[in-house]
Amino acid sequence: MRIALDGMGSDAFPEPEVLGAIQAVREFGWQIILTGNETQLHNALNRAAGPRLPENITVEHAPERVTSGEQPAFASRQKPQNSIARGFDLVKSGAADAFVTAGNTGAALTNGLLVLKRIAGIRRPALTVTLPVKNGRCIMLDIGANAECKPEYLFQFGIMGAVYAETVLGITNPRVGLLSNGEEAGKGNELTRAAHRLLATAKLNFIGNIEPKEIFGGGADVVVTDGFTGNVALKVTEAVAVLVGSMIKDAFMSSPLAKMGGLLARSAIQHARRDLDPNEVGGVPLLGLNGIAIKAHGRSNARAIRSALVAAAAAAQNNMIEKLQERIAAAGTPISQPAA
Repeated sequence: MRIALDGMGSDAFPEPEVLGAIQAVREFGWQIILTGNETQLHNALNRAAGPRLPENITVEHAPERVTSGEQPAFASRQKPQNSIARGFDLVKSGAADAFVTAGNTGAALTNGLLVLKRIAGIRRPALTVTLPVKNGRCIMLDIGANAECKPEYLFQFGIMGAVYAETVLGITNPRVGLLSNGEEAGKGNELTRAAHRLLATAKLNFIGNIEPKEIFGGGADVVVTDGFTGNVALKVTEAVAVLVGSMIKDAFMSSPLAKMGGLLARSAIQHARRDLDPNEVGGVPLLGLNGIAIKAHGRSNARAIRSALVAAAAAAQNNMIEKLQERIAAAGTPISQPAA
């Protein structure tokens, strides 16, 4: 297994990438190819491992970096030798089976489209997120790549999400739901109603509309929505999680008796925090590209990078791209019809 890893992507680069790569290599024996400034990366590798550096970690020089504050499309074209583009080049050439980056999301999507292109038949790629839900995890897409969508896009998002849930998360016959403001098929705006009609014809375990409250109860394995709605839903979820965590902390600190209760509940709280920890997931795929690309969070630590590498390896080992190609080709390109 050969995985390219953007060594200049995270907010604290290159230490999280270097340490995560070393962890993965020692645990799984994969070949990791770090892309980025070779001097910085070699120095970080020497600090981390010195003479004990695993031989199957190598560096591909990429002198440029797209920062989080830059306009992705412009910066990607102005910096063609950036570390993200180099990683995609390695996948395209066959030198790597997958690519992982914690860098600028827009730059990852832009460079991925420029280098790898889309899978044949895919109308738009999608950004995904893996959400912790009751008794497992749930995939939601799109969360920001496509603010304006057509029903056909959501149809394909459902297929792509189902394939990822099957191949990487190991979910048999994943339940696909359409995010809406009510369970009835007629609920929602024109986009969701038209998308519902299309998804109902797909060879998927489509369970119909799903309301936000049902997502975290484990009501679906894949949730489909447009990029604008998905991005807002994700940000609200993150804000509520921070608020709840703060409220729980304040409650346990409110009195000596509450502090004792906090100590008694410490083990259960730590278990819940592990379930909610994004570092356990590591990264999510940029679905629709003609190659495996995993996007990790900019705040990733070494454990998150290691987890993202595991997700990339699972996608490659289970032939995710080939399965996506087959399912998209079999589904064809549906044309939405107006309501009767």
